[in-house]
Amino acid sequence: MTPTPTPLDRHFNLPEVRRIAPDRPLVWLRAGWRDLAANPIASLSYGLLFAIGGDFILIFAWRSPQLFTAAVSGFFLIAPLLAGGLYEISRRRAAGRSSTFVDSLAGWRRNGQSIAMFGLLLALIGIAWERISAILFALLAPDLTPDLAAFVSSIFTSGAYRGLLAAWFVAGGSLALLVFAISAVSVPMLLDRDTDFVTAMMASLRAVALNLETMVLWGALIVVLTLLGFATLLFGLVVLMPLIGHASWHAYRDLVK
Repeated sequence: MTPTPTPLDRHFNLPEVRRIAPDRPLVWLRAGWRDLAANPIASLSYGLLFAIGGDFILIFAWRSPQLFTAAVSGFFLIAPLLAGGLYEISRRRAAGRSSTFVDSLAGWRRNGQSIAMFGLLLALIGIAWERISAILFALLAPDLTPDLAAFVSSIFTSGAYRGLLAAWFVAGGSLALLVFAISAVSVPMLLDRDTDFVTAMMASLRAVALNLETMVLWGALIVVLTLLGFATLLFGLVVLMPLIGHASWHAYRDLVK
């Protein structure tokens, strides 16, 4: 079902956005799995890069609760942009073409300026979140131990830092919802169409607003699958991140006409 265009749609020259069934995220995951199976080497190469990125987070931030939490949440913020090559693989497969890893890089060149501007926006949001996180830790946990394991242990054994956790989740969750809303379909759209990043973000916001129940489920699935990847000592990211990336392409194609 396609909603009636509004003055906002005409001002930004927005594409039509469909209303879809709440169970569509499961369809996207199945379609994403087929894309992964059809292009395993290129897709899993991206998964390996995601896993290596996760390793760097663990290596450089493990001893600092503040850095670790900011880095993990930052991973979620920039992941939609990093998955651009996976969207290109899915786009090429839909056109009946196979892809190598090198082929997947071509998508970045088609609308490079707008993609770069959107990437800059995500980077600025990531920097802002790191500063917000640092302020919360400084105000609510000035005596915080520098050891992450001790920090986690103190939360579950003594209930310490509950105020910090509540504030951190409220602030981080709000920022994550904003990023999800502006990026749910924007990066695939920028790779697929000659459009600017503001129009792509507005289309993404409209898609989320019109399909709130569906997109809440989709966002929850992304978080659960990503955390599962981290919980498997990052090995799971090798498969799960390409799966999410390919599925996100199908979400875009399903939502945007």
